[in-house]
Amino acid sequence: MDPNTFPTKGNLILAKNSLALSKQGYELMDKKRNILIREMMELIDQAKDIQSQIDETFRTAYAALQKANMEIGIAFVDQISHTVPVEDSIRIKTRSVMGTEIPLVEYDKKAGNTPTYAYYSTKLSLDEAKAAFERVKELSIQLSMIENAAIRLATNIKKTQKRANALKNITIPRYEILTRDITNALEEKEREEFTRLKVIKRMKTKKQGG
Repeated sequence: MDPNTFPTKGNLILAKNSLALSKQGYELMDKKRNILIREMMELIDQAKDIQSQIDETFRTAYAALQKANMEIGIAFVDQISHTVPVEDSIRIKTRSVMGTEIPLVEYDKKAGNTPTYAYYSTKLSLDEAKAAFERVKELSIQLSMIENAAIRLATNIKKTQKRANALKNITIPRYEILTRDITNALEEKEREEFTRLKVIKRMKTKKQGG
């Protein structure tokens, strides 16, 4: 038997303190879960908005690309595409939201702005296609960052919910029962002691009277 469950005043104080801490822990976990959920819902809304922008920008980019293919030829456009440098300026940092590490993507927007072709040898449609695809890249980087953050938050929400449920359904009821049982046992002990003292007093009174 656990010595901490013995019906003593010391154990009653320990049980009450543990119960208070468990309730406080549950409140903190519940508050954390709500904050994480709000943060995740905001990210989901942002992701939907950015995805819509990507879809629209893609349509604009492909329309401009098709026009460029017709105006300056598919072969020439393909040749120019091979001169576009690989994006290597992306850097991933992190920020913390209630203990969850959220990715923060940074990159040099100016890196892709320099054209790799001569303006006089092309048409405006190619410039428009390039600008649109650059915008798609920028939006895609933002979307990947937001989606990754939402996934990490969802994982943390699940863990936090599990801990909160354990406190609410297991730990708190256990200490409530323990506090009640020790309190009842101590009260019963006090009643027994009071009865015993009354009997002793009565017996003493009888002896003195006799």
